[in-house]
Amino acid sequence: MLKILSLLGLTSVAAFATTSALAEGHAVDLAMEPFGWLLLVIFVVGYYFIAAEEKYNINKAKPALFTGTFMFMLLGGYYAANGLNFAAFDTEIAHLILEIAEIFFFLFVAMTFIEALIERNVFDALKEKLLGAGYNYKQLFWVTGILAFFISPVADNLTTALILSTVLLTIEKDNKAFLIPAAINIVVAANAGGAWSPFGDITTLMAWSAGKGTFVDFLFLFPASIIGWSITAFLLSRFVPEGQPKKVEGAEPVHIHRGGKVIIFLGVFTIFSAVMGKQIMHLPPMWGMLFGLSLLQLYAYRLKKYHDHDIQIYKSVSKIENDTLLFFFGILAAVGALHFAGFLGHAVKLYEMFNPTYVNIGVGFLSAIIDNVPVMSAVLKASPDLPLAQWMLVTLTAGVGGSMISFGSAAGVGVMGKLHGIYTFGAHMKYSWTIVIGYFVSVTVWYFQYEVLGIGG
Repeated sequence: MLKILSLLGLTSVAAFATTSALAEGHAVDLAMEPFGWLLLVIFVVGYYFIAAEEKYNINKAKPALFTGTFMFMLLGGYYAANGLNFAAFDTEIAHLILEIAEIFFFLFVAMTFIEALIERNVFDALKEKLLGAGYNYKQLFWVTGILAFFISPVADNLTTALILSTVLLTIEKDNKAFLIPAAINIVVAANAGGAWSPFGDITTLMAWSAGKGTFVDFLFLFPASIIGWSITAFLLSRFVPEGQPKKVEGAEPVHIHRGGKVIIFLGVFTIFSAVMGKQIMHLPPMWGMLFGLSLLQLYAYRLKKYHDHDIQIYKSVSKIENDTLLFFFGILAAVGALHFAGFLGHAVKLYEMFNPTYVNIGVGFLSAIIDNVPVMSAVLKASPDLPLAQWMLVTLTAGVGGSMISFGSAAGVGVMGKLHGIYTFGAHMKYSWTIVIGYFVSVTVWYFQYEVLGIGG
């Protein structure tokens, strides 16, 4: 590999050495160079093994982490071998570490709260209420989907999906015929719900922060979001089996342990802190999340000291799905490498070549393949001259489009970690056609609302 790297470096250095960009420390555009093609091939191969985790019985985190770290190792080696200015490389790494750290710690805190709530019997109590209401599988499918759609605009799509996928597991652990459609429904509903709220998804938050629309502007995406999700949910519900979960006869009533309700309040306050910290105090969302974690730890200390109730907060931390965190690190690093190599910058030029509506529809599909965060980031950095209606469309497609592939969104990746071996890439793709139909329904509603009626734009 080192020989290949050296050869690629030697054949390309002459073409770049005469440019002023090298002296000024700008990033070198590798999208049209052999070395850039090598990076793209590595990404595609890595992506294949991520998608084929069932076939090779390998956890998706392993190829993702290898691909992301290896691509930047090659980039660093390329710059060193060709004597290029590392200023742009250092800046890219610093930005990438910040981006990954924000998501990493956000996930870390969200998962810790979920594990603490599990330990306090909160989800078992919710399960008992749902079962006590006599809901069958189809009714549970709709109840969890509706909850996901309306909780995610406040709690964000990832946290919502993690919470409700945990509820699914407490209701039913074995019936895949129910669990798979229900899990897909939660992912789609959480992403659709997050698309019409400025802080319901990272992509909407990015667009709002960049001034592409006011708070109220995003609320006008509600019709497109809910109608598109409803169509997908209706189609998925046709595959949900009849019957209802088994009731455990003679079981003791489930009660929330002491402190469980306070932890629910702390969780809501933590999300509020993350949102307000970002919007008012210009703190990254992870800061508010970590502040909430500190409150949880202090409350756990108080429970232990004064009430002799140990919620075992550190045991909750130890149960966190590390593979999910490492997957995010790897995939964000891999996409960051493609961005640094110039590939995403070229893709955004499509706005100058084609109708923005068609390009924004394509952004949804690209979001499913790559991840909606870097795709939206590339669009915002390029900042094409688009009217408000088009900025709302790209917000909608980037948010909803990630649902089409299981790891195209944070919500999907989170649920894959929670329902490991049940909700997988293959299981998701079996029903992906229902999501594609809902996606185009959402776009159609947007077109009728913004372009025909002129509402919201």
